[in-house]
Amino acid sequence: MAEQKNNPSSEELAMPDVSPFMPMFETFRDELDEHHDRRERIIKASRDITALSKKIVRQLQSPIPPPVAKENNTRYDSIRDLFTSIAPDLQGLNAWRYQRQISGGCQEYVEAISFQHYLETQRLITHQEAQNLISEGVELTADDYILGLFDLTGELMRFGITSIATSGALPRSKGGDGSEGRDILGDLRSLRTSFEGMDTSSSTTDESPLKRDIAKKVGVMKQSVGKVENAVYGMIIRGRERPKGWIPDLNEGQERGTEAVESY
Repeated sequence: MAEQKNNPSSEELAMPDVSPFMPMFETFRDELDEHHDRRERIIKASRDITALSKKIVRQLQSPIPPPVAKENNTRYDSIRDLFTSIAPDLQGLNAWRYQRQISGGCQEYVEAISFQHYLETQRLITHQEAQNLISEGVELTADDYILGLFDLTGELMRFGITSIATSGALPRSKGGDGSEGRDILGDLRSLRTSFEGMDTSSSTTDESPLKRDIAKKVGVMKQSVGKVENAVYGMIIRGRERPKGWIPDLNEGQERGTEAVESY
Protein backbone atom coordinates (compact mmCIF):
# COMPACT_ATOMS: atom_id res chain seq x y z
CA MET A 1 0.00 0.00 0.00
CA ALA A 2 2.84 2.38 0.82
CA GLU A 3 4.34 1.83 -2.64
CA GLN A 4 1.02 2.68 -4.28
CA LYS A 5 0.79 6.00 -2.39
CA ASN A 6 4.28 7.06 -3.46
CA ASN A 7 3.77 6.23 -7.15
CA PRO A 8 2.27 9.15 -9.19
CA SER A 9 -0.99 8.51 -10.96
CA SER A 10 -1.27 8.38 -14.76
CA GLU A 11 -3.09 11.74 -14.75
CA GLU A 12 -0.23 13.36 -12.84
CA LEU A 13 2.30 11.92 -15.30
CA ALA A 14 0.30 13.26 -18.29
CA MET A 15 0.16 16.85 -16.99
CA PRO A 16 3.27 18.83 -18.03
CA ASP A 17 4.63 21.60 -15.89
CA VAL A 18 3.26 24.96 -17.08
CA SER A 19 5.69 27.85 -16.90
CA PRO A 20 4.31 30.90 -15.12
CA PHE A 21 5.74 32.99 -18.00
CA MET A 22 3.64 31.31 -20.69
CA PRO A 23 0.58 33.57 -20.34
CA MET A 24 2.83 36.62 -20.61
CA PHE A 25 4.49 35.39 -23.83
CA GLU A 26 1.13 34.40 -25.29
CA THR A 27 0.03 38.00 -24.75
CA PHE A 28 3.18 39.20 -26.53
CA ARG A 29 2.43 36.83 -29.41
CA ASP A 30 -1.10 38.15 -29.77
CA GLU A 31 0.13 41.75 -29.70
CA LEU A 32 2.74 41.06 -32.39
CA ASP A 33 0.18 39.29 -34.58
CA GLU A 34 -2.16 42.25 -34.21
CA HIS A 35 0.68 44.68 -35.02
CA HIS A 36 1.65 42.85 -38.21
CA ASP A 37 -1.98 42.54 -39.34
CA ARG A 38 -2.55 46.26 -38.75
CA ARG A 39 0.67 47.17 -40.53
CA GLU A 40 -0.24 45.07 -43.58
CA ARG A 41 -3.71 46.65 -43.75
CA ILE A 42 -2.18 50.13 -43.75
CA ILE A 43 0.46 49.24 -46.37
CA LYS A 44 -2.18 47.75 -48.68
CA ALA A 45 -4.44 50.79 -48.29
CA SER A 46 -1.51 53.12 -48.95
CA ARG A 47 -0.64 51.26 -52.16
CA ASP A 48 -4.24 51.37 -53.34
CA ILE A 49 -4.45 55.10 -52.57
CA THR A 50 -1.22 55.66 -54.50
CA ALA A 51 -2.51 53.74 -57.54
CA LEU A 52 -5.84 55.60 -57.59
CA SER A 53 -4.12 58.98 -57.15
CA LYS A 54 -1.83 58.31 -60.12
CA LYS A 55 -4.86 57.42 -62.25
CA ILE A 56 -6.48 60.72 -61.26
CA VAL A 57 -3.37 62.71 -62.19
CA ARG A 58 -3.12 60.99 -65.60
CA GLN A 59 -6.67 62.08 -66.46
CA LEU A 60 -6.35 65.72 -65.42
CA GLN A 61 -6.18 68.49 -67.99
CA SER A 62 -7.48 72.02 -68.28
CA PRO A 63 -10.36 72.46 -68.62
CA ILE A 64 -11.40 69.17 -67.00
CA PRO A 65 -13.98 67.42 -69.25
CA PRO A 66 -17.20 66.36 -67.42
CA PRO A 67 -16.66 62.61 -68.07
CA VAL A 68 -13.15 62.84 -66.59
CA ALA A 69 -14.43 64.81 -63.61
CA LYS A 70 -17.12 62.19 -62.98
CA GLU A 71 -14.62 59.32 -63.24
CA ASN A 72 -12.17 61.06 -60.92
CA ASN A 73 -14.90 61.79 -58.38
CA THR A 74 -15.52 58.04 -58.21
CA ARG A 75 -11.83 57.49 -57.54
CA TYR A 76 -11.84 60.19 -54.86
CA ASP A 77 -14.72 58.38 -53.15
CA SER A 78 -12.75 55.13 -53.27
CA ILE A 79 -9.72 56.83 -51.75
CA ARG A 80 -11.79 58.32 -48.92
CA ASP A 81 -13.26 54.86 -48.26
CA LEU A 82 -9.72 53.47 -48.00
CA PHE A 83 -8.74 56.18 -45.54
CA THR A 84 -11.89 55.46 -43.52
CA SER A 85 -11.11 51.74 -43.42
CA ILE A 86 -7.72 52.29 -41.76
CA ALA A 87 -8.69 55.24 -39.55
CA PRO A 88 -9.19 52.95 -36.48
CA ASP A 89 -5.64 51.63 -37.00
CA LEU A 90 -4.17 55.16 -36.93
CA GLN A 91 -5.41 56.43 -33.60
CA GLY A 92 -3.29 57.65 -30.68
CA LEU A 93 0.32 56.49 -30.74
CA ASN A 94 -0.41 54.30 -33.76
CA ALA A 95 -0.73 57.43 -35.88
CA TRP A 96 3.03 57.88 -35.49
CA ARG A 97 3.93 54.21 -35.23
CA TYR A 98 2.57 53.55 -38.73
CA GLN A 99 3.19 56.99 -40.20
CA ARG A 100 5.87 55.69 -42.54
CA GLN A 101 3.51 53.03 -43.92
CA ILE A 102 0.77 55.52 -44.84
CA SER A 103 3.10 58.39 -45.82
CA GLY A 104 3.49 57.42 -49.49
CA GLY A 105 -0.25 57.21 -50.06
CA CYS A 106 -0.82 60.59 -48.40
CA GLN A 107 1.83 62.26 -50.54
CA GLU A 108 0.40 60.88 -53.77
CA TYR A 109 -3.10 61.96 -52.73
CA VAL A 110 -1.88 65.49 -51.98
CA GLU A 111 -0.23 65.57 -55.41
CA ALA A 112 -3.51 64.61 -57.09
CA ILE A 113 -5.81 67.00 -55.20
CA SER A 114 -3.34 69.89 -55.38
CA PHE A 115 -2.94 69.46 -59.16
CA GLN A 116 -6.71 69.48 -59.72
CA HIS A 117 -7.07 72.41 -57.31
CA TYR A 118 -4.43 74.36 -59.26
CA LEU A 119 -6.06 73.65 -62.62
CA GLU A 120 -9.39 74.90 -61.28
CA THR A 121 -8.20 77.91 -59.24
CA GLN A 122 -4.51 78.49 -60.13
CA ARG A 123 -3.53 78.52 -56.49
CA LEU A 124 -2.06 76.02 -54.07
CA ILE A 125 -4.37 73.99 -51.89
CA THR A 126 -3.77 74.77 -48.22
CA HIS A 127 -2.89 72.17 -45.62
CA GLN A 128 -6.29 72.53 -43.99
CA GLU A 129 -8.12 72.21 -47.31
CA ALA A 130 -6.18 69.03 -48.04
CA GLN A 131 -6.91 67.67 -44.56
CA ASN A 132 -10.61 68.29 -45.09
CA LEU A 133 -10.49 66.03 -48.16
CA ILE A 134 -9.17 63.11 -46.09
CA SER A 135 -11.45 61.00 -43.96
CA GLU A 136 -11.87 62.04 -40.35
CA GLY A 137 -9.52 60.15 -38.07
CA VAL A 138 -6.53 60.18 -40.45
CA GLU A 139 -4.08 63.01 -39.90
CA LEU A 140 -2.28 64.59 -42.84
CA THR A 141 1.10 65.57 -41.43
CA ALA A 142 2.81 68.78 -42.51
CA ASP A 143 5.70 66.68 -43.86
CA ASP A 144 3.47 64.64 -46.19
CA TYR A 145 1.64 67.79 -47.31
CA ILE A 146 4.90 69.56 -48.26
CA LEU A 147 6.39 66.49 -49.95
CA GLY A 148 3.17 66.12 -51.95
CA LEU A 149 3.58 69.71 -53.16
CA PHE A 150 7.15 68.92 -54.21
CA ASP A 151 5.72 66.18 -56.46
CA LEU A 152 3.17 68.65 -57.81
CA THR A 153 5.97 70.57 -59.56
CA GLY A 154 6.58 67.55 -61.81
CA GLU A 155 2.94 67.54 -62.92
CA LEU A 156 2.97 71.29 -63.52
CA MET A 157 6.11 70.84 -65.62
CA ARG A 158 4.43 68.22 -67.84
CA PHE A 159 1.30 70.32 -68.12
CA GLY A 160 3.27 73.42 -69.10
CA ILE A 161 5.43 71.67 -71.72
CA THR A 162 2.43 69.89 -73.23
CA SER A 163 0.62 73.21 -73.52
CA ILE A 164 3.65 74.77 -75.25
CA ALA A 165 3.72 71.90 -77.74
CA THR A 166 0.01 71.95 -78.53
CA SER A 167 -0.84 75.65 -78.35
CA GLY A 168 2.50 77.42 -78.57
CA ALA A 169 1.93 79.24 -75.28
CA LEU A 170 2.18 78.72 -71.54
CA PRO A 171 -1.02 78.22 -69.53
CA ARG A 172 -1.99 81.58 -68.07
CA SER A 173 -4.76 82.90 -65.87
CA LYS A 174 -6.97 85.87 -66.69
CA GLY A 175 -7.15 88.95 -64.53
CA GLY A 176 -10.42 90.35 -63.24
CA ASP A 177 -10.39 93.05 -65.90
CA GLY A 178 -9.70 90.56 -68.69
CA SER A 179 -5.96 91.23 -68.73
CA GLU A 180 -3.42 88.42 -68.69
CA GLY A 181 -2.55 87.07 -65.27
CA ARG A 182 0.17 84.80 -63.98
CA ASP A 183 1.57 82.00 -66.09
CA ILE A 184 2.60 78.55 -64.94
CA LEU A 185 6.33 79.31 -65.18
CA GLY A 186 5.95 82.22 -62.77
CA ASP A 187 4.12 79.96 -60.33
CA LEU A 188 6.80 77.27 -60.63
CA ARG A 189 9.51 79.83 -59.96
CA SER A 190 7.65 81.05 -56.89
CA LEU A 191 7.41 77.47 -55.63
CA ARG A 192 11.13 76.95 -56.26
CA THR A 193 11.99 80.05 -54.27
CA SER A 194 9.80 78.97 -51.37
CA PHE A 195 11.11 75.40 -51.32
CA GLU A 196 14.75 76.53 -51.50
CA GLY A 197 14.17 78.76 -48.48
CA MET A 198 12.88 75.94 -46.29
CA ASP A 199 14.85 75.14 -43.13
CA THR A 200 14.49 71.56 -41.88
CA SER A 201 17.33 71.74 -39.35
CA SER A 202 14.84 72.11 -36.50
CA SER A 203 13.27 68.71 -37.22
CA THR A 204 13.28 66.60 -34.07
CA THR A 205 14.27 63.37 -35.79
CA ASP A 206 16.28 62.32 -38.82
CA GLU A 207 13.57 59.76 -39.55
CA SER A 208 10.93 62.38 -40.39
CA PRO A 209 9.81 62.05 -44.04
CA LEU A 210 10.65 65.69 -44.79
CA LYS A 211 14.19 65.61 -43.44
CA ARG A 212 14.82 62.20 -44.99
CA ASP A 213 13.59 63.04 -48.52
CA ILE A 214 13.95 66.78 -48.97
CA ALA A 215 17.40 66.73 -50.62
CA LYS A 216 16.16 64.38 -53.34
CA LYS A 217 12.89 66.26 -53.76
CA VAL A 218 14.63 69.63 -54.11
CA GLY A 219 16.86 68.28 -56.87
CA VAL A 220 13.93 66.89 -58.85
CA MET A 221 11.93 70.08 -58.32
CA LYS A 222 14.76 72.21 -59.73
CA GLN A 223 14.94 69.96 -62.78
CA SER A 224 11.22 70.37 -63.38
CA VAL A 225 11.34 74.18 -63.24
CA GLY A 226 14.47 74.23 -65.40
CA LYS A 227 12.78 72.12 -68.09
CA VAL A 228 9.87 74.55 -68.37
CA GLU A 229 12.32 77.47 -68.54
CA ASN A 230 14.28 75.76 -71.34
CA ALA A 231 11.05 74.98 -73.20
CA VAL A 232 10.00 78.64 -73.02
CA TYR A 233 13.43 79.81 -74.17
CA GLY A 234 13.26 77.37 -77.07
CA MET A 235 9.75 78.51 -77.96
CA ILE A 236 10.82 82.16 -78.04
CA ILE A 237 14.17 81.77 -79.77
CA ARG A 238 13.66 78.80 -82.08
CA GLY A 239 9.92 78.30 -82.03
CA ARG A 240 9.40 78.84 -85.75
CA GLU A 241 12.01 76.23 -86.62
CA ARG A 242 10.22 73.44 -84.77
CA PRO A 243 7.23 71.51 -86.09
CA LYS A 244 3.84 71.83 -84.47
CA GLY A 245 3.41 69.38 -81.59
CA TRP A 246 7.15 69.16 -80.88
CA ILE A 247 7.82 68.17 -77.27
CA PRO A 248 11.32 68.43 -75.77
CA ASP A 249 13.03 65.40 -74.26
CA LEU A 250 12.20 65.62 -70.56
CA ASN A 251 15.46 63.86 -69.68
CA GLU A 252 17.59 66.17 -71.80
CA GLY A 253 20.20 67.97 -69.76
CA GLN A 254 19.65 65.82 -66.69
CA GLU A 255 22.75 65.78 -64.52
CA ARG A 256 24.45 62.50 -63.89
CA GLY A 257 23.59 61.07 -60.49
CA THR A 258 20.33 62.98 -60.15
CA GLU A 259 16.99 61.26 -60.00
CA ALA A 260 14.64 61.60 -62.95
CA VAL A 261 11.30 63.30 -62.51
CA GLU A 262 8.73 60.75 -61.34
CA SER A 263 6.83 59.21 -64.20
CA TYR A 264 3.70 57.12 -64.47
